[in-house]
Amino acid sequence: MSMTAGETSRPRRALVLIPLALFLGLAGLFLVGLFAGDPSFVPSPLIGHPAPQTVLPPVAGLERSGTPLPGLNSADFKGAVTVVNVWASWCVPCRDEAPLLLQLSQDNRFRLVGINYKDSADNAQRFLAHFGNPFAAAGADDSGRAGIEWGVYGVPETFVIGRDAKIAEDNMNSVLKPQIDKALAAAS
Repeated sequence: MSMTAGETSRPRRALVLIPLALFLGLAGLFLVGLFAGDPSFVPSPLIGHPAPQTVLPPVAGLERSGTPLPGLNSADFKGAVTVVNVWASWCVPCRDEAPLLLQLSQDNRFRLVGINYKDSADNAQRFLAHFGNPFAAAGADDSGRAGIEWGVYGVPETFVIGRDAKIAEDNMNSVLKPQIDKALAAAS
């Protein structure tokens, strides 16, 4: 029994359509994922775990009220609520966040500290001179190593550290203030 030309082309057409169908299916999954949830929020896998053991030198030349700022030492987290903000002078969203951080720094129930991520001391000084310095301490993460240890996806990123020195939260916009209040309310 012999096949005609029309009969042999049908299976070939079906084979050509398989990659197209796979591509369309993957594109559909991509679009669903793209528009699902808040794309700016990627939860830290460190939430509920101890804060990374971080010791950073101070950002050279930074002061607050005429006093040089100390560097960052995670040993200072134990027993107090600390808000850690990872920032840089080259970070455009950090400029938008600066007024909120200044406002938060007025609350004496917790300590606000910064990790200056892959930035120069001169640029960091100019940034804080322009926007104000909300930090009680600021460590220089010139190499980005501390950012890796903290699981930083990009700057700015902010973490609430509870009195137990564990990371309580990492979303500045919608969850930070309630988590600060919750951490402060927790028993010592």
